[in-house]
Amino acid sequence: MKEEIKKRIISLRAFMKRQGIAAFIIPSTDPHSGEYVPEHWESRKWISGFTGSAGTVVITKDKGGLWTDSRYFLQASEQLQDTGITLFKDRLPDTPTIAEWLGEVLHSGDKVGIDGWVNTVAEVESLRISLASKELQLVSVDDPFNLLWENRHPFTSKLTVYFTSGIQWHVLFR
Repeated sequence: MKEEIKKRIISLRAFMKRQGIAAFIIPSTDPHSGEYVPEHWESRKWISGFTGSAGTVVITKDKGGLWTDSRYFLQASEQLQDTGITLFKDRLPDTPTIAEWLGEVLHSGDKVGIDGWVNTVAEVESLRISLASKELQLVSVDDPFNLLWENRHPFTSKLTVYFTSGIQWHVLFR
């Protein structure tokens, strides 16, 4: 599995190069900001092999990091071993934020990509400001995992909602 993770990271880096971005941030959320997400949205798990419910992976041209909280320090340490992804123990005094780390490893003017579907407006604005203070630019790109993740669990295109009156509604998502 570790070799598969390394291949996935290489594929993501090739995507990043084509997009002109120096880093890509992958949270554990879906478009509804849920912590426990449907399989289609498990991109952070797919790219890193880390199976905890909370964490954010950042991949650069030559480095990778996972930020997660203390519930997952041991698990993440084991699952990230030999993947090229470094564990950053979130909320500890010596742990840099994602923006601080990117400010250290990237160059002025570099672009940092996100999938705008899986980040809230408040998160995006906060990250944009933090990155701008490091002279980095935040950009939204199309979900790279639609291209890279073979056999990705399909995106649910229809949700059936039943009301107690027995009326059935269909809500279409795309």
